[in-house]
Amino acid sequence: MTITIRPLTRNDKQVWLTLWQGYLTYYSTELPDDITELTWSRLMDASFGIHGLGAVDTGGNLVGFTHYLFHPITWSKDPCCYLEDLFTAQAARNTGAGRALITAVADVARAKGADQLYWLTEDHNKRAQHLYNKIANKTEFIKYKKPL
Repeated sequence: MTITIRPLTRNDKQVWLTLWQGYLTYYSTELPDDITELTWSRLMDASFGIHGLGAVDTGGNLVGFTHYLFHPITWSKDPCCYLEDLFTAQAARNTGAGRALITAVADVARAKGADQLYWLTEDHNKRAQHLYNKIANKTEFIKYKKPL
C-alpha cells in the first residue's frame, strides 16, 4: 500500500469522524459531540494553530490522521512542535502510514524552524512504541495531570 500525506480538507470530515471515534475508543474516551465539532472546526481554521494531516491510500481513501501544533518554550528561542494525536485505521497499520504521518509533521516542524518535535503515548502502547523507538528518542520525563 502506497501512502500519501496531505493536509486534511473539509471533504475529509465524515471519514475523519470515523477515524476520530476509533482513536477515542482506543483511549476509552468519550467526548461530547460539540467538542468533536469544535476540534474539526479548529483543524479547518488555518489561523487557529492546530493543524491536521491525513494519510491517504492509493485508492484516495483517508486511512489515518495526525494533529499537531506549535508553541513557545523557555529553553529555546525557537518554537516546539507537539504532535498531539496520531491514528491509523486497522487496515493501514504496518503499511508505513504512521511513520509517514510523523515524518510529514517533522518536515513541517523543520521548515518552520522548530526546536523539536515531541509526542506522548501510553506506557502500555507497545505497538506504537515499536515504531517510535525506531524514529525518535525516548525521554526520561513522566507526565503528571491535575484535573481542574
